[in-house]
Parts: sequence; structure tokens; C-alpha cells
Amino acid sequence: MLLSAIIEALLFASQAPLTTDELARLVRARVAEAEDVRAREIEDGKETPPLPEWLTNLAATSPADASQALLELLHSYDLTQRAFTLSERPKGWKILTRAEFGEFVRQLFPERKPERFSGPAMETLAIIAYRQPITKAAIEAVRGVACDGMLQKLLDRDLIRIGGRADLPGRPLLYETTELFFEHFGIRSIDDLPNSTELRKVKLPEPAPSPAAADVEQQLALSAIGNSATPQPA
Repeated sequence: MLLSAIIEALLFASQAPLTTDELARLVRARVAEAEDVRAREIEDGKETPPLPEWLTNLAATSPADASQALLELLHSYDLTQRAFTLSERPKGWKILTRAEFGEFVRQLFPERKPERFSGPAMETLAIIAYRQPITKAAIEAVRGVACDGMLQKLLDRDLIRIGGRADLPGRPLLYETTELFFEHFGIRSIDDLPNSTELRKVKLPEPAPSPAAADVEQQLALSAIGNSATPQPA
């Protein structure tokens, strides 16, 4: 039995993506299970034939072997012009329908109409994607307008999430993209975005100080003036 066929069966049956490490582990686990069953049968005095050679040969399956099997599947799908293909996602590999058949498959889900993103939403999402994690003030400094509404829409669609708080006065929230973002745009990581390396190095406009930060600065300035005006002991 070919390893590529086993890998295909695992990916077809799994609802979640599988990495090459996971695929290799699952194959080895099946061999170990078969060996344990045979060992118990021998202990019980049963006449048990040896395991097939093709199965025992899979005992040392490595992630590199799984990667090679995936390449063989991809080549086979391309050669036979199948309606599906393999796609690597942030959390592993999945079998997906080819994009050119998407409009036909969408007929199965008439209630799910594709939603178009507005220009402001795409601008906001692009800034977050390229410069994540990023604060709302930094996003607004780039766009030049308030983005509360856009951020809420992107949060509601699960394309971005709150990834923590910045080590800045007021501890503002940090925004970053979600796994669904990668799924939606068909990329594995931020490095797959167009011109990612160059655009992530572009200097962004400095955000205006938050009211909290301005209050802190004012208090520090007043404190410094007060200390300087205090008579020093002789």
C-alpha cells in the first residue's frame, strides 16, 4: 500500500488540517497498534501470521516521508486534472476544491453569499496584517481617520482578534489577524503577503499621544517645575 494513498485517506477523513509531523505520527501509530494486537494474540496462543511487509516498512515513517507523499499526491492531482488539490494552511495540510470550481460548489450553500469588503475595511485589515500586532492609534495614524467601526466589523467577521496589550501608557489593545484570515486569503503566514518584507519595514506615521499619555506627561512636567521651585536646604 502506498504511503501517499494512506496520507490521502487521513486528509480526506480529517476535518482539521494535519501537519507532516502529525501525518507521520498517525502512520507510525497504526503500525504500533497492529504490532501490539499481534503480540497479544501470540501471548494467547493464537496462530498469527506475520504483519505484511508493506505495513512494517511504515514503522519508520518520518515527516520527510510524509512531505514526499504529499508532493506525489499533488503531482497526481495535477496530472489527472482532479477537481480538488492539496493546500498547506497555517495549521497543516487540507484537501480543498480547486478555485475554478468554487462557483459551482457555492450552489450547495445558497444561504452563504460572498461578502465584499469595503475599501476602508480592506485598508484597515491590510495595515493590521502587515504590521501586527498593532494598536488602534497606530492604525488611525496611517489612515488618518477613526477606525472603531472598521475594527468592530473585522472582529465580528473573525478576521482579526485582540492579541494582548501594548507596553505603552494606558496599555492599549493590540490587534492581529486570525487563522480565518489565512484561510480566507489562502496564505500560510504573513511572509506570504505581497512585498511583505519591504512593507513591514516602511516607517509608519507616529500616532498622536493618547489622553492618558498626555495627562501623565503633564503631571511629570508639573512635578518637575514644582521640584525646581522648592527651596533647597543650605
